[in-house]
Amino acid sequence: MSENVQSAQIPEKSGAANEFFEIIKTVVYALLIALFLRVIFFQPFTIPSASMEPNLYEGDYIIVSKFSYGYSKHSIPFSPPLFEGRIMGKSPQRGDVVVFKLPSDNRTDYVKRVIGLPGDRIQMKDGLLYLNDAPVPREQMPIGKTDVGGFIREVAQYRERINGHAFLTQDFGTDGDLDNTDVFVVPEGYYFMMGDNRDNSSDSRVPPGAGGVGFVPAENLVGKAQIILLSWDPEASIFKPWTWVLDARPSRFFKVLH
Repeated sequence: MSENVQSAQIPEKSGAANEFFEIIKTVVYALLIALFLRVIFFQPFTIPSASMEPNLYEGDYIIVSKFSYGYSKHSIPFSPPLFEGRIMGKSPQRGDVVVFKLPSDNRTDYVKRVIGLPGDRIQMKDGLLYLNDAPVPREQMPIGKTDVGGFIREVAQYRERINGHAFLTQDFGTDGDLDNTDVFVVPEGYYFMMGDNRDNSSDSRVPPGAGGVGFVPAENLVGKAQIILLSWDPEASIFKPWTWVLDARPSRFFKVLH
């Protein structure tokens, strides 16, 4: 009888083990599919700063298309040195909102707008952007408001037009540190990036040695920002479930980027 009971229990243990391995296999498959989609098609990013206001706000959760500009080692998590350059590379257009790896460390993700292509001449004069020696068309919009160090300030807003893209920028004045610059000539194989929050963006106007971005190599492009999927106020926390609702910004959900 004892032997019969033991022999009856063996299949139960074997069945439990098989079920456990099936669960593990399913999880592994799911992770591989998620990794494949993340590398080949789309990747989410959270906006950590105000440098792209009034178009992207801190707490916006955006989706970036990885295939828009082809693929480089930075398309893969942790940027393994598997190859150099880009595969199926495509050039971004002026006005595209782009996520890229900061050239000075090749690790930190930045999001800015493409302003200059290889060979372009970029300059700021009294807060006005010049592209190839011509002022970029813009029109003044109603005064906006922004949070600066916990204080709400009024800020001038403009609608600029570049390469068919119409987008808002904001500026606190015409005499800031970045409102008057030398002429930047974009080298071959590089791009010039700027934030839409012109007086609060450390971008290609600032050299890497001064904590800025400098020119961005084509290899460092990660993808094109396409849509704001979700958005929360910066005070929201994953550890405070009630803030998921109270601090949500539904007016920004599913907002297409321009």
